[in-house]
Amino acid sequence: MLQELYQPNKEFAKNARIKNMCEYNELVDAANEDYEGFWGAFANEKIDWFEPFTNVLNETNAPFVKWFEGGKLNVAHQCIDRHIESRKNKAAIIFEGDRGDKQIITYLELYYQVNKFANLLKEDFGVKKGDRVVIYMPMIPEAAYAMLACARIGAIHSIVFGGFSAEALRDRINDAEAKVVITADGAYRKTKPYMLKPVVDEALAEGNSPVEKVLVVERNNEDLEWVAGRDYSYNELIKDKSPECPAEPMDSEDPLFLLYTSGSTGKPKGVQHNQAGYILWAQMTMEWVFDVKENDTYWCTADIGWITGHTYIVYGPLAMGATTVMFEGVITYPDAGRPWKMVEEYKINQFYTAPTAIRVLHKTGENEPAKYDISSLKVLGTVGEPIDPPAWKWYYEEVGQSKCAIVDTYWQTETGGHIVSPLPGATPIKPACATLPLPGIIGEILDPETGRKVGAGESGYMCVTRPWPSMIRGVWGDPERFIKSYFGDVKKDGKAVYFTGDGAVYGENGYITITGRTDDVINVSGHRMGTAEVEAAIKKHWNVAEVAVVGKPHEIKGEGIFAYIVLKSDEGVADEVEEVKAINNIIKKEIGNIAVCDDMVFAPGLPKTRSGKIMRRILRSIAKGEPITQDISTLEDPSVVEKIENMVKGV
Repeated sequence: MLQELYQPNKEFAKNARIKNMCEYNELVDAANEDYEGFWGAFANEKIDWFEPFTNVLNETNAPFVKWFEGGKLNVAHQCIDRHIESRKNKAAIIFEGDRGDKQIITYLELYYQVNKFANLLKEDFGVKKGDRVVIYMPMIPEAAYAMLACARIGAIHSIVFGGFSAEALRDRINDAEAKVVITADGAYRKTKPYMLKPVVDEALAEGNSPVEKVLVVERNNEDLEWVAGRDYSYNELIKDKSPECPAEPMDSEDPLFLLYTSGSTGKPKGVQHNQAGYILWAQMTMEWVFDVKENDTYWCTADIGWITGHTYIVYGPLAMGATTVMFEGVITYPDAGRPWKMVEEYKINQFYTAPTAIRVLHKTGENEPAKYDISSLKVLGTVGEPIDPPAWKWYYEEVGQSKCAIVDTYWQTETGGHIVSPLPGATPIKPACATLPLPGIIGEILDPETGRKVGAGESGYMCVTRPWPSMIRGVWGDPERFIKSYFGDVKKDGKAVYFTGDGAVYGENGYITITGRTDDVINVSGHRMGTAEVEAAIKKHWNVAEVAVVGKPHEIKGEGIFAYIVLKSDEGVADEVEEVKAINNIIKKEIGNIAVCDDMVFAPGLPKTRSGKIMRRILRSIAKGEPITQDISTLEDPSVVEKIENMVKGV
């Protein structure tokens, strides 16, 4: 029996960019009939080219494909310069700080600030095309200026989430061989200051760092330790910079940025996105999925340290000339009415957040939306993980007032933008379902063994079977890992295809529901954490002999981290609570608070095959309280399973 579908709001659909399923199907058919013609036409329509491209797609060296060869552009120009004539006095960024401080940056002001920042990087730090710049920043306007300044001069930025530890920051700096780090003294969280610059100091303390200069935005104006010849104040250097800086012409396939994501091998992967294909899809999905119009105000609550912040706070909205809201604070502080107060104040039309945030807002402020005028909302979005039906229902009825479409977007760091999502004016919506691939995305659920497309009700692997413009172009410095990570698991008609790492299932109507990770990656509050990276941190505790980490359903986070730990010795473990605290402190130091374990069990051993492979499927089942259905007789020590089960029942 088909689950009830929610039809698009008829009044909204009248003026939507894609108004009905007929128009959606026309676009899908156009892509299927002439794939290169489809993408070439949109590239010509959407991008302000310095020089036109001569070839749409080159698959000669697949999966190292090339899009829009011969074309030259500049992403900062695409996001700013081309809007100056018609939108110079329009708000580009509306910033609200944690403490309620506000700033409106017009497109003309953004142009000046980005140019000045670009000149600073060139003139004072010698940054040039191809240099890597690490950005370790809070959610303040200067973070967006830094991204766009790098794009303007052709430098490759790599943003590291401001919650990551010194060790995690150091790993990313060294892998990218970054020349410059841009940071801030700190920022505010729940009106209390926190510091970032000391974390950078610690990350660079070991020596042998490629970093030559550190640029510090003085946000908190607190006392800092300054390293002479290395550390410089942005606030001082920016004063005398020219507001004019020519945009560097960039080839379509020149790198735009790196963004490190956890993998299953422990070492983070430097996901590389290039110029033209990325910015094209960022703009197209903003227009299609959120249906942002000229006078709309759009708010994505993500952090720029994640891909959502890259694509849907900065690059996508600005490329289409939209007004984007940038928020420094915590959306539940000082209370769960904070986001709805902002929606009312700024007349926000599109609101995009994570299921984790929705669950928290539902739990702590179920009745808060009714206290504010949020009638300006037209489209609601979710990102990062599947949303559960109860949270979806509250989001639709109380926040969307049963009139807003919920676009449950499915995508990844590696895809650059949405690949499966409802269209708000066209797609009948099934709660907690990503629905259908976007036009131009050949997304299919395949049987991993045979490569055939599975039928309704069958589970399989979520794949994209043709290259698309915004896809990952490589793992920085490691082409073999790129192939192995994304093109080594599934073949269709004998040809390797992109595998997302997620399982999925088709509904009777062809709708796609994502069922979760198939590899050793845990989705914590929409952020992917590699089990190997967490395990490597835990193993740094002096008394840990072995460890296996799995995901466990979590009411708020979606997935929490459950660690099974075998100690070297029970001696000296006077207090398990203290041992847990000590191990989590190491995780905080090595990775950051986001990777802290919700549960730990000190086990007598781990379920292993005779070849030594840890059977994580068994550990996942135990963590979830599910019965063990697989044969355990072939394990090295079958009795350890029952022992662990009994221990977990006491957790």
